[in-house]
Amino acid sequence: MMASTEQDTRALVVHGEDAEVVGLPHGGAFRLLADAGATRGALGVNSLTLGVGADGARPHRHMLSTELFYVVGGKAVFYVGGDVVTVEAGGLVVVPPGTPHAFGAAEGSTAEVLAVLTPGVERFEYFRRLGRIGGGQGSFDSLLPDQERFDVHFLDLPHWRSP
Repeated sequence: MMASTEQDTRALVVHGEDAEVVGLPHGGAFRLLADAGATRGALGVNSLTLGVGADGARPHRHMLSTELFYVVGGKAVFYVGGDVVTVEAGGLVVVPPGTPHAFGAAEGSTAEVLAVLTPGVERFEYFRRLGRIGGGQGSFDSLLPDQERFDVHFLDLPHWRSP
């Protein structure tokens, strides 16, 4: 068995073909890259592909973590703490803990977004459940009892549009 200091120096490498893909409506998908357990709690990483004008996340906040979004391709619209901003490929949004936020593909555009949550929270099961809900195999309300577990606290913000 390796000493813990040796284990802490090992890098995590996830090849694209090894990432779990969770399909979403409108041709979208999550690519699950690294959950908190794989990074010793340092962070969680996924990418999200959204179809034209598709919603990415309902309004919510994370109480424990900062979330970083890097727009890899297309154009995304973000609601962040009361402001709505459109971010094109190459742009970055960083959301501090407790800040209400939501996002989706901009009207008439697709979006590909890399999301990093730090410190990490075990959330892959949350994304799998979203995929099942998007496929009609469950209701959104089934996520409500697990808001603490996933550090995703949903908010009722009627001024956020759902494409």
